[in-house]
Order: sequence, then C-alpha cells, then structure tokens
Amino acid sequence: MTAQSPQDAAPTQSGRVLLVGAIFAAAACGIIYELVAGTLSSYLLGDSVTQFSLVIGLFLTAMGIGSFLSRYLVENLIAWFVLGQIVVGVIGGSCALIGFAAFAYTELYQPVLFSLVVIVGTLVGLEIPLVVRILRDLSTLRGTLANVLSADYLGALAASVLFPFALLPYLGLVSAGMMTGLVNVLVGGLVLYRFRAEIRGWTRWLTVLIVVASLALILGMVFSKKMVGKMEGSLYQDEIVFSQRTPYQQIVITRWRKDLRLYLNGHLQFAAVDEYRYHEALVLPAMEAAARRERVLILGGGDGLAARQVFKYADVKHVDLVDLDPAVTDLFRTRSMLTDLNANSLNDPRLTIHNTDAFKYLTETTDLYDAILIDLPDPSVPGLGKLYSKTFYGLAGRHLTDGGVITCQSTSPFRSRLAFWCIAHTTAAARWGPENQYHLQVRPYHTLVPTFGTWGFVLAGRNLPPTSAMKVSVSSEYVTTATLPGLFVFPPDMSEVETPISDLNDPAVVNLYHSGYHKILD
Repeated sequence: MTAQSPQDAAPTQSGRVLLVGAIFAAAACGIIYELVAGTLSSYLLGDSVTQFSLVIGLFLTAMGIGSFLSRYLVENLIAWFVLGQIVVGVIGGSCALIGFAAFAYTELYQPVLFSLVVIVGTLVGLEIPLVVRILRDLSTLRGTLANVLSADYLGALAASVLFPFALLPYLGLVSAGMMTGLVNVLVGGLVLYRFRAEIRGWTRWLTVLIVVASLALILGMVFSKKMVGKMEGSLYQDEIVFSQRTPYQQIVITRWRKDLRLYLNGHLQFAAVDEYRYHEALVLPAMEAAARRERVLILGGGDGLAARQVFKYADVKHVDLVDLDPAVTDLFRTRSMLTDLNANSLNDPRLTIHNTDAFKYLTETTDLYDAILIDLPDPSVPGLGKLYSKTFYGLAGRHLTDGGVITCQSTSPFRSRLAFWCIAHTTAAARWGPENQYHLQVRPYHTLVPTFGTWGFVLAGRNLPPTSAMKVSVSSEYVTTATLPGLFVFPPDMSEVETPISDLNDPAVVNLYHSGYHKILD
C-alpha cells in the first residue's frame, strides 16, 4: 500500500486563500487568451462575429476536455497545477505572436491559431478540478465549489473589463498576451513557494521552468513591437511608415515614392495616387445636387479626404465628421505627410469631429443637413450590416433638410453586383416620418479607380434634380460637368438585378457581398 500523498492533508488557511486566489487569476488569464485569439483573428481575417464564435466554441470545448482529463492525474496535484500554470502561461502568452507569424509567413494561420486555442483551453479546463480536489478535505464539497466557482466567475469579469480598457489600448495585442502569460507563470511560482514542502521532489525543476518562462515572456514583451513590425513588413509590398493597433483596428500606412496607402486591418482604404477619383465621385455629385450646401455630415471619412472635397465649396458653413476611431482622425489631423494630402481639412474651424458610431450618432443628434456623405467600410461583416440597412437609411433621411441629398459608397458593382444593387434597393425602401410617408429617390452610379477597379455609389434624396441639370462648379481632376452624366450609365454586366432588402434583423447585404467577392476571387 502506498503512503498518503502529502497534498492530501488539508492546507492551512493561507494556502486555501492562495489557491482560491490562483483560480481567480487563472480564470482572468484564460478569458484574456480567448479575447486575444478572437481579436487577432478579427484583425487579420475580418468578420469578428465568426472569428469570436469559433474561438469561444473551441475554447469551451477544450475546457471540457481538460476537465475530463483531470481524472487521470491522481498524485502530486499541486505540482501538476503549478506545471499547468507555467505551460498555459507560455503558450497562451505567446498565442498572438505565434498567430501573427503564422499569418505572415505561412498559409496555416487558422490551423495554428485554433490548435493553440485548443491547447490553452484544455490546460485551463484542468485548473478547477485540480483545485477542487486539493481543497476537498478542507470543508464540505458545497463550500469548496462555491468558493472556487465564485473566484472563477469574478476572474472572468475582471478580464472582460481589463482587456478592452487597459491591456489592449496600452500594451497592444502581443504584449497584452505576454503580460497575461507572465501572470500565469508568477501565480504558479507563488503556489510552488507556498507548498514547496509538500512537493519536494518537483520543486527544483519547476523553479527552473518558472525562471526560464518568466525571462522568455519578459523578453517577448520588450521585443514584441520590433518582431511584429518585421512580420507586418512582410505583409505589405511597400515601406511601412506608420503602424498602430487601436481598440478598433490595426492602422498601417505604407509609402512608395509619393504614393501613400492606408490599410485598416490589412484592407487597403486608399492610395494617394488615385484617391481623388474616388472622393470626387463620392462628394461632387451630392454637393451639386443639393439645394443648399451650408451644413454637411460625413459618416466615416476619418482620413479627411472627403472633407477636402467638401471645402472646395465656399458656401459650406459647418461640417460634422463622424468616425469611430479617434486614432484615425488624430493621425490625419496631426501628421504633416497626411495633412498635406487632405489639405489640412480636419483642422478647418468649420469642421467638428465626433468619434462615435455612425448609427448611434444618427439616433442621438437632432441636427439637419443639406448633404450627408456616407463613406463607411464595405458591408463585409455582420457588425457593419446595420450601416447598410433600411433602418439606417431611414435615419439618414430623417436628418435631411428640404432639398437635401445623400451619397453612399456602395462597394463595387462589378465585383459584388448583388450587394451593390441591394444597397440601392435598400436605400429606396427606407421610410420615415408620420405614417412613413417620406422616402428617397435613388440614382446609382459608378466610377473607375485604378487601384480598386470599378466602384459604385448611390445618390439619394427626396427631390433629386435631373442628372442632365447637374454641373460641377468647383475645380476637379476627374469628375467634370461633361463626364458626370456618364457615371450614371451602367453596362449590361453591371446593370440592375433583383435583390432582397437588407435590414437589422436580416443583413442580407453581408452575404451578398461575400458571395460576390468569392465568385470573383475564386
């Protein structure tokens, strides 16, 4: 018969408190690893709903596997708990860095990241059963479970607050993961120190592992920015002159000679060599069609390039620009290479910046506008679907003055024909006012931007003037009075097709967008 294992003796009060505290910290770390993996995938692949759903599902399933496997650990439970903290700290802490490297240098990003999620989830799933068994002789099972589960849930709450408001904005994604991993390892170190007498045979080599793991994670934090910068460099053809990760997105600006390019989450937003074609097409038709131009609302357009076009009109008195990410507007308001590009439009005293969600802004403001310019990202994910919904266009219409107009960038009618016409039809379906008596006349149009190809827009208003009556009254490089009518003519391969209406409950435009692009790219 074997002797009773030392850890089977009830721990003292201090040991009991330490183990419950360890569960609190371990739970917080586990949630942060989950958030890091989901955020990384959202940055790199887009579609945050899908990415977080996959990560959370895999993580929870792996936790169940870990709980099941814990039954096979029958001796030296405290030592196994310490070892688990070290391993999960190293793997979980390095998750973002490894995932970024897999994306930059291989075609195996998702298999690699999902494998890491499963490993980390399995190790996290081991923790609670081990601690419950260590504490089982301390009090009743009910009391033990209550203490451990309470600590676990409180740790999850702490992580959900710390990650978006402290770790991500101040450390960045990779360093946030490394710091979290270091917490796991140090928790293991505290437990090892407190119970060193009970796990004598494991103490020396666990101590070595803790020291090595801590040093590796600290070095990872110190050099993370340099390592990520090198990986990012491999993703872009041109020199990276600016890179910043914000709570909302990854901002990258590249330069080749005089051509500056803005990327958000890896997606090209504009190229300086031809952005004027896009922004003239977005702004000039609306400004010329509006009965007045005194008050203008720009939704999106944090780069100030649409505002630059707006300020060509001397009768503009006030512009409200709504862009979610303050880092973008601050960048294009302060960097000389960018203020030269946007003609310092974001510092014009007539312009007010609102860093908030466009949908929220329209629901809260009571202001009316002569022109509303919608320059938002393509409806590539469900979260953006609301900004292309019948409800959203109805809200925009509600804020138009008599004779006011709306222009919305509407993706490519060639690459995603169904999505483009869905946006046009959804705009026309919008209703507001008493008994929904008001609606928008709609005139779709398109232009050619060499960097992007054919691009589409929708011009809308309650009383639009005839296209033939519209004249370009300001200086321009691309859109002129002579070329303007041709923008509204569609060839057969981009002509109107039947589509569903997109709304909050059923963002049909998102699926149509993806099916169109997959058809072209595949």
